[in-house]
Amino acid sequence: MEMELTALHWIYVVFIALIIGFMVKRRDTTLICIIGIFLLALVATGSLASSISGIFNSFIFAITELMSTILIISIIVAMSTVLTKSGINDVMIAPFAKFIKNPTLAFWVIGIVMMMISWFFWPSPAVALLGAVLLPVALRAGLPALGVAMAMNLFGHGIALSGDFIIQAAPKLTGDAASIPVGDVIAASIPLVITMGVVTTLSAFILLKRDMKLGRIKADNEGFVQDQTISENLLTLGQKKFFAIFIPIAFLLDVVALSILKLQGGDATALVGGTAVFILLILSLVAHKQQGLEKSTAYLIQGFQFGFKVFGPVIPIAAFFYLGDSGFNQIIGDYLPKTSLGIVNDLGAALAASVPLTKEIAAVTLTGIGAITGLDGSGFSGISLAGSVAKLFGTAIGGGTATLTALGQITAIWVGGGTLIPWALIPAAAICNVSPFELARRNLLPVTIGLAVTTIVAMFLI
Repeated sequence: MEMELTALHWIYVVFIALIIGFMVKRRDTTLICIIGIFLLALVATGSLASSISGIFNSFIFAITELMSTILIISIIVAMSTVLTKSGINDVMIAPFAKFIKNPTLAFWVIGIVMMMISWFFWPSPAVALLGAVLLPVALRAGLPALGVAMAMNLFGHGIALSGDFIIQAAPKLTGDAASIPVGDVIAASIPLVITMGVVTTLSAFILLKRDMKLGRIKADNEGFVQDQTISENLLTLGQKKFFAIFIPIAFLLDVVALSILKLQGGDATALVGGTAVFILLILSLVAHKQQGLEKSTAYLIQGFQFGFKVFGPVIPIAAFFYLGDSGFNQIIGDYLPKTSLGIVNDLGAALAASVPLTKEIAAVTLTGIGAITGLDGSGFSGISLAGSVAKLFGTAIGGGTATLTALGQITAIWVGGGTLIPWALIPAAAICNVSPFELARRNLLPVTIGLAVTTIVAMFLI
């Protein structure tokens, strides 16, 4: 059945182009996003009052969707502040400093460790576990905070999440949609994940080193952990050493619990966040003694101030892109066609229906569908569509369903799972105290190169 595209779909496309253009030009996108939300609501409802209300309601929806991420970042920042002020952080990072001696080692070691942890527990908890400890080490080795964010982001939200070999949530969704076993999707995705990962991370590293050499990015130790506080003599050396051992063990127990209880996603993040709260309270009481109660609140306030300061610019753009998926009905109402699967999925389906079928065009189309459906910032909402289209294309060209399914999955997650959409990559950006928009800009060229090469490789594997 041919997908019905309405004025709402075309308005959405126009504003996507405008937002991308403004981001490339390093201009703020808040006004564009708000105008886009207003026009979508106005065209849908025909009511000026409802359209104005829709702006506010879209902000509420975005904040609600992002709240768990805001909280974990705020809590980790609060805990990191007391670690630094008490001097425990210096003791914790000493062993890592012996191995990470230069920016190159910092980039690759952090990236590989992030990838391995993300395979088992997904990237957001991994960022929280690694960021506070490894960021200071990397900064001291000369890697800029932006480089640390890129390493954690590309290896975690890119390589690990797009393959999802261990938890297998992504290949299960795409495999079911394509009516093929999960094992077939995983097997087909391995060469594509390797291609995408190697090409993208190498491209990102080469461009990063070039810009560092040219002075466009400075290794100036501007990580928030160093910037916020100076170590004070609040604990004895013995106490610092005790907590430097106790804290990693506490998070290691989290890792064990995540594995045994099979926690993932939001549940995994909640466990890590709760542990960080307890560590914050214990350290505040031990380090500040009689003032511990008041100081624990002060640290939390610092963390929340940081979290909402970082997320402030992201909420309008997130609000706009959420309208491309299930957020439209909740924010504006049921104004899309009855057959609609959401604006971005409709656009992806329309693209699939409008192209001729050869294996080369099939591969390019699946990449396009994955990229379009990834624009809502989740990476997962559109991969079922990618699986369904892959099945249709595979049947039409006489094979290659698993490869096409894996290609659509990889593209959707690299674009929407946290390497190009600004609010999806906030965990890494916030931990490293860099702009999520700047991180998205830095990732754009390497990810685009990676997708192009991966699509070409897929053509030969179909």
